[in-house]
Amino acid sequence: MHIIHRGIVNKSYKENCLESFRASFKKRFGIETDIHSTKDKRFVCFHDFTLKRIFKISKSIKNINYEDLKKIKNKNFQIPPLKEVLKISKKKFPIFIEIKPLFNKELLSNLIKETRSFKKCTFISFKHENIYNLLKLNSKLSVGLSFSNKSSIKSILKSSLNKKIKYLILDKKFLNSRRIQIINKEKYYYTIKNKKEFLKYEKDNNLIFENL
Repeated sequence: MHIIHRGIVNKSYKENCLESFRASFKKRFGIETDIHSTKDKRFVCFHDFTLKRIFKISKSIKNINYEDLKKIKNKNFQIPPLKEVLKISKKKFPIFIEIKPLFNKELLSNLIKETRSFKKCTFISFKHENIYNLLKLNSKLSVGLSFSNKSSIKSILKSSLNKKIKYLILDKKFLNSRRIQIINKEKYYYTIKNKKEFLKYEKDNNLIFENL
């Protein structure tokens, strides 16, 4: 199974926007999306902690109410609420929800409630505390731990022993590691950036890709 990174089907589509997610679902792929919480505790799909890179505004998502965030646009691109992304998936396609900040118990509980009826959601995070705290709230959730290219193989192997962790989300540098490949756990490798890479690895691996 392969997942489109931030819904970037190809270079014509922007990251983490509804148009891109619709195109991904139309091609029958699942998506990976990043989430933050606004000041008034609404979940939105956006990668960065601030609006500076995309909108040239030096404000943090966590300090803006959702209604104010809705007014911010860049070439007709608006930051979508997670609810809307879930809705357009029609419960048919996998959604990997990457929690970017460290969420408190209240936010994690709200996130579980918001996604409750969507059985194809998997929660992932580089901040592993998010995942372990989610499991404390509901041990049956589908979850994964994300690891960067700086993570040690030792730390990945240790984390893989936790039976409640369904997925390991790994930098593509680990594709060539025999010690990683033999881990008896579902693994996804990111970010496969072009068709050449995709064709090289797609047969035997689960990939998080873009620009195919």
